[in-house]
Amino acid sequence: MPDDEGLGAFAACGLGGCPRSAGQARGFVRTTLISWSLPSLVPDMTLVVSELVTNAVRHALVPPAPPLEHPVWLGLFRYPGVVVCAVSDPSSTPPCPRDAGDAEQSGRGLALVGALSQSWSWEQAPLQGKTVWATLALPADAV
Repeated sequence: MPDDEGLGAFAACGLGGCPRSAGQARGFVRTTLISWSLPSLVPDMTLVVSELVTNAVRHALVPPAPPLEHPVWLGLFRYPGVVVCAVSDPSSTPPCPRDAGDAEQSGRGLALVGALSQSWSWEQAPLQGKTVWATLALPADAV
């Protein structure tokens, strides 16, 4: 992720880690980007965030998941030229891109994230867990 220098805006929300979390995250992204006057980023950012949150819920919160009110956190950071989304979860297992076959109905999430974002990666948390992040370029007319 870019360093904190030049951070123009930040917003975060805690998610409960249930199947509805992706929908809650999409609503948060939509509201935040519109409040930042970036409506053109809403379609791509909501898809990227939806995939990252779905992965966190599906793969990071397997039993025995920690009994936390908000086991998944979503952060949006606006920097000069980019918006970064970051999804944190309590699992230390790295994200694992895979080649989904034509007949498979899942397994393309990280490929979509890679296709829609400038870059994506992940970082291990100091004690436990990880953060998966992706950057999307600001539109040319964004201030």
